[in-house]
Amino acid sequence: MDPVLTSLKEELKDAIDDKTQNSIQRFFKEPIIAYGSKSADVSRIAKKYWKIVKERDKQEIFNLCEELYQSGYLEESGIVSSWVPHLKEKFEPDDIIRFRFWINNYITNWAACDSFCNHSVGDFIEKYPEYIRELKEWAQSENRWMRRASAVSLIIPAKQGKYLEDVFDIADLLLTDDDDMVRKGYGWLLKEASRKHQDEVFSYVMAHKKEMPRTALRYAIELMPPEIRSEAMKKDWK
Repeated sequence: MDPVLTSLKEELKDAIDDKTQNSIQRFFKEPIIAYGSKSADVSRIAKKYWKIVKERDKQEIFNLCEELYQSGYLEESGIVSSWVPHLKEKFEPDDIIRFRFWINNYITNWAACDSFCNHSVGDFIEKYPEYIRELKEWAQSENRWMRRASAVSLIIPAKQGKYLEDVFDIADLLLTDDDDMVRKGYGWLLKEASRKHQDEVFSYVMAHKKEMPRTALRYAIELMPPEIRSEAMKKDWK
């Protein structure tokens, strides 16, 4: 193991907080592996070690990230999510292959999914928007985290008003998904899109409300005025 990772892991262990360690599982329905370090400490450690590795070759840093993912620890996935966005100016089209592999093989909870996809994959898509087609392929994966990733990777661009038709395409693909985490993911995406496109998102919700699960709809309309939310919540639900 690279000495940098050995030292980093020791610092994560030294930062274990009893209260965090005892409470962290309650935020997840699936079992997780975690040291129990506070998020502020994980962020501090990530920044410290980024200063040490940042001059290395991009692929070498990616290899370090993969080793971190392989441990299965939540905090180590957080280090990856912190490091990779620093490399966005060096992203190349083939990097999506590695990102896809990481999501499909190492991401096993919503926190790891969202922290990596919101920024790293989102930054990649901003640089190479033609790869939104890749997200639409993920939306049809058997892996629940790949499907959630297809939606949450567009959260930040959607918040800025971008890619509205693609947002709706992904929502269409995930519309009747039976996984609660996927439903929340695309509902969140629609919510962020509604910041700049409230009328369009409301129209989409009204057109699909008979098929859209209640969880997704609640997320989608969360930022809308009360009278609009009330209208969207009327009638029959699945």
